[in-house]
Amino acid sequence: MRKYLAKLPRSTEELLRWYERYISPATLLVAFTIDTLAFKRVDLLRSNLLLFSYLAIASTSILLFHLIQSGRLRGNFFLTIVLYIPVVMQFGFGGLFSGFVILYSQSAAYATSWIFIVLLAALLIGNERFRALYVGFVFEASVLFLTLISFLIFFLPVVTGKIGTTMFLLSEALAVGAMFAFVRIVYVLAPEVYRASRVRLWQSTASIFLIFNLLYFTNVIPPLPLALKEAGVYHKVTRVSGEYHLQAEPLKWYQRYLRYNTVFHKMPGETVYVFTSVFAPTRLSTTITHEWQFYDPVLEKWLTTDKVSFPIQGGRDGGYRGYTLDNATVPGMWRVNVRTGDGRLIGKVSFTVEDAVTAPQTSEEIR
Repeated sequence: MRKYLAKLPRSTEELLRWYERYISPATLLVAFTIDTLAFKRVDLLRSNLLLFSYLAIASTSILLFHLIQSGRLRGNFFLTIVLYIPVVMQFGFGGLFSGFVILYSQSAAYATSWIFIVLLAALLIGNERFRALYVGFVFEASVLFLTLISFLIFFLPVVTGKIGTTMFLLSEALAVGAMFAFVRIVYVLAPEVYRASRVRLWQSTASIFLIFNLLYFTNVIPPLPLALKEAGVYHKVTRVSGEYHLQAEPLKWYQRYLRYNTVFHKMPGETVYVFTSVFAPTRLSTTITHEWQFYDPVLEKWLTTDKVSFPIQGGRDGGYRGYTLDNATVPGMWRVNVRTGDGRLIGKVSFTVEDAVTAPQTSEEIR
């Protein structure tokens, strides 16, 4: 018992180190599990209120910490809580990164967006060790600016019902405006904090701004708030009384969770159908495109054989359902890219066409 008591923290600083070592990892796991349940849809009020609350916690903690540190706020109470403020700040940013990882993962086509998801996951995991850094204004403000952009580039389309490059640039402009307003408040209340770090602050902010533009225009950032809920290749798709009846070859249990390397056994003259379900927020109406591509083994590259676009209307939990078909598929490797109206990749379904002499066994699925 005495040996155990000797390990307990005996000061505030020891308590914080003890928290980082023992409590913080467990807190990360529990919080991420809770956030997974909370962030079901990008357009839910509770999801956005939770993200707003995390932003408020983080920004208020930054301001309060530097007002105390600069002597603008005095008294025993403030001197007592100042050591705990970085932990609260850490909680706010951790909640934001957790939410972003969950929401952006729902929309990611991992072939192109894995870099962005890995970066967010690294920030989420690294956040548990950032407490020592959450005392420098440049680092704090830079992380705040990063979270502002990450939030606004999907929140604004949810509010306006529009997506595209214009919305992305407008989201960035709002993030920059919010950042200027925050820094202005810091300058008015604690000018010495701003003066000591203004050059490095704006260098860091400009770097983050440029990196986000690079990631967006190279299609690395997932096209949130759109998300591919389902995609597959079928022998027949018909719509009956608002339901889609799909004729599919039987799959092994694990193949149902994959959108790649499905084998399609094609009879002579048979049509190939690709069915997708794309989630969009309630107020959003847009156009998506099915881009049919065949891999040419001689040229060693993908060749586009057809593009079919159709409008979608947001709001349905399972996503807006639609399909396209192709009568000219030849044996070989195929893929259908699901893209936004401006060409951003939402997801894809890949399959291999093989000639069949007898009709393959199929079963009906209803969506």
